[in-house]
Amino acid sequence: MTKVIDNYHFLLSPWSYLGIKQFNAVVAKHSAVVNYKPISVMDTFEAMRGTPPSKRHPSRMKYRMVELKRWSKHLGVPINFEPAFWPADQTLAAQMIYAIQEASGNAGPFSDAILTAVWAQDRNIADEVTLAEIARDCGFDPNTLIAQAKSDAMAQVYRNTTLEAHKRDVFGSPTYIYNDENFWGQDRINFLDQALEN
Repeated sequence: MTKVIDNYHFLLSPWSYLGIKQFNAVVAKHSAVVNYKPISVMDTFEAMRGTPPSKRHPSRMKYRMVELKRWSKHLGVPINFEPAFWPADQTLAAQMIYAIQEASGNAGPFSDAILTAVWAQDRNIADEVTLAEIARDCGFDPNTLIAQAKSDAMAQVYRNTTLEAHKRDVFGSPTYIYNDENFWGQDRINFLDQALEN
C-alpha cells in the first residue's frame, strides 16, 4: 500500500528548511508519496492563536536563534540566520507548488528550492523574476507555470488548503501528517520515520 504524507508548511519557515534533507531521506526510505501543502502564515497564526515572530517576547526570539544555530550544526545544514528577504510574500510561490501538483508534477524539488532560496541564498521569493529562475532550474517552463499559478483556481486551492490545515489541527510549520497522525516540527521526523515503519 502506498504511504502518503501531507506536508503542511510555510515557505518562510526556517524549520521547514532545516528539515529538508532528513525528510527527503525518510520519504525515499519508505518510497512514500508527498502532498506538498504550503499554507498561509498569518492566516494560520490568526486562526490557531499563534504568535508571529514580530510579536514574540525578545527572550523567546533570542532562544529561537539559539535553537536555529543548534539545529543547523546538528543537521549539517547551512543557514543564513538573518536572511535579506524575510519575511516576504509567499503567495505566488505557494500557488506555483499547487500548479505543479495540479499538472501531476513532483513539487518537492521546487518547494525545497524555494526554502533554500530564502534561508541559504538571500533570494526574494516574492519577486517574479526570481521565481521564474527557480522554476527553470527545476525543469519547469516558468511562463506557463507562473500563469497557471496566478489563476483564480490556484488561489482558491491555496485558501482552501490553509483552511483544511486548520481543521486538521495544524498550527505550525512544518507539520507532517501520516495516517491522520500529526508530527509538528523537523525534530519529529524520527517519529514520522517510526510511524512509516508500521
